[in-house]
Amino acid sequence: MSDEEDAAPAVKKTRVFYGSLEEKERERLRGEAASSTMASSEAVKAGIEAGNINISSGETLEMEDRVSERQQEALAEFERRRRARQITVSTDDAEVKAGLRALGEPITLFGEGPADRRERLRSVLSVVGPDALKKSRKDEERAKRSQDECQQTWYHEGSASLKDARLWLAKYSLPRAMKRLEAARAQKDVTEATRTIRQQELHKSLRNLNNFCSQIGDDRPISFCHFSPNSKMLATASWSGLCKLWSVPDCSLIRTLRGHNTNVGAVVFRPQAGVSLDQSDVSLASCAADGSVKLWNLESDEPVADIEGHSERVSRVSWHPSGRFLGTTCYDNSWRLWDLEVQEEILHQEGHSKGVHDLTFHQDGSLVATGGLDAFGRVWDLRTGRCVVFLEGHLKEIYTLHFSPNGYHLATGSGDNTCKVWELRNRKCLYTVPAHQNLLSAVRFQPTDGHFLLTGAYDNTAKVWSHPGWTPLKTLAGHEGKVRTDWSA
Repeated sequence: MSDEEDAAPAVKKTRVFYGSLEEKERERLRGEAASSTMASSEAVKAGIEAGNINISSGETLEMEDRVSERQQEALAEFERRRRARQITVSTDDAEVKAGLRALGEPITLFGEGPADRRERLRSVLSVVGPDALKKSRKDEERAKRSQDECQQTWYHEGSASLKDARLWLAKYSLPRAMKRLEAARAQKDVTEATRTIRQQELHKSLRNLNNFCSQIGDDRPISFCHFSPNSKMLATASWSGLCKLWSVPDCSLIRTLRGHNTNVGAVVFRPQAGVSLDQSDVSLASCAADGSVKLWNLESDEPVADIEGHSERVSRVSWHPSGRFLGTTCYDNSWRLWDLEVQEEILHQEGHSKGVHDLTFHQDGSLVATGGLDAFGRVWDLRTGRCVVFLEGHLKEIYTLHFSPNGYHLATGSGDNTCKVWELRNRKCLYTVPAHQNLLSAVRFQPTDGHFLLTGAYDNTAKVWSHPGWTPLKTLAGHEGKVRTDWSA
């Protein structure tokens, strides 16, 4: 062993304190608190400088308010769940979907089954209240009831003259309908070979149709033309405000009718004009853009009567086959029927949502068809006042209509460049003729048997189509402007 190892270990001296340790302990605690405060403030400063602590002046975080809000939310959720357990929901999935739809919720979600859908409806009802579904259903029923009431046909009491006119029209039209049906039965007895031969001869004559004569009618565009019942005169209307009568076939001017101050929309002969009526009787009617309607005879250049009552443009006039009634169409969304015997307006009929442009009477005298700028057509029964057929299918305005002599076909021409032929017996569109490259201004069936259809359009042409089959037979070209057409009887 070495001398160092043999040396005795050093004895540690202990300190002995006299007196109380309270002051020393306080000093020690104050020092530790000061050092800890300094360290924490330095840590906070470092955190603020690093951007990890954001402290705005004047903002305090009230923990007690947040805790109370969370407690209220939890209590509200428990209350909602309690209400949900008490709500009875149908087990019929269709009723559940109807309830969700009534509340404005999607009727189904992705991957959702009937049970999940019931729970979702129960959850929604627990929020909005169980009476919300009943209220929404009542609102739906009320809205549906009001909609049904708006769609119902309503009537108002008519005049005694209207009632007398309806009775007269029924007595007038029924015998004519019986006569037409008898002629149809007689035509049915004709053999198929005979009908085919006649059809081929007519086709051949129409294909050889050429321009017979040409005449300058006015300084302004000709807006309408119409043949007299005996085919010996032609009436034309012009934008100059003049109407003119021409002899057929030499096209010489007979008379100029002066009375309108603006564009004349139409001039038409009365059905018996030049046949059984005297020269002094009313034989023509015309209308203009200022709402005026005038009646003319064949003796004078001035109108014999004015029909007043229209406030907007009157686009067309048309005579009833009896010659007693006159129909007018107006851009106030209505058409009117005038009785010349009692000299008053007996019917002011609405039904179109836009202006009514054209109307045509059935040859029996029982029906009238109207076409409007709303692209819809309507067929009215004059004996009852009801709209019996609603024509829906054109894409643009209907500018012209005409009944076939067979009594059950109706042709309409529209601004969509097509002509539609309607089957009135089943109230459907029979055929759509892609007739022209511009809007159609006139459609006319052959007056005698309706085997052909004539169309005129704003593409400067008129075309003849076979009926039935609707094949083009002849294109009448030569005009340099818009075309209006009419068939001679």
